[in-house]
Amino acid sequence: MEGTSTKARGDAAEDLALAHLRAAGLVLVARNYRTPGRGGGEIDLVMREDATLVFVEVRRRAGAGHGGALASVGWTKQRRIVFAARHFLLRHGGERPCRFDVVGVEGGRCTWVRAAFDAG
Repeated sequence: MEGTSTKARGDAAEDLALAHLRAAGLVLVARNYRTPGRGGGEIDLVMREDATLVFVEVRRRAGAGHGGALASVGWTKQRRIVFAARHFLLRHGGERPCRFDVVGVEGGRCTWVRAAFDAG
């Protein structure tokens, strides 16, 4: 993917993660859900697994340096994802079981971490 834009590489990583999650039986609910206004949050993929709503952060890294893709989801990013998830729930269906997953994409391979962090 050298020579392509950062957005194109990110979109390709999301496509790969989406295919991986669908193959595992999850169903796409929304993609690139954004809260309005500055300082809000974005959720790359909102999926459903049985009755559970799964908010998925997709991270792409060229290599495993500095902890790799999975380690790049720090506390600040987690808080923004939780904020966006709460907004999504208020607009699209209130109380239901939820979890926060991360899919790391490195070298064209996906590493899926279920319940990578919580809302607390």
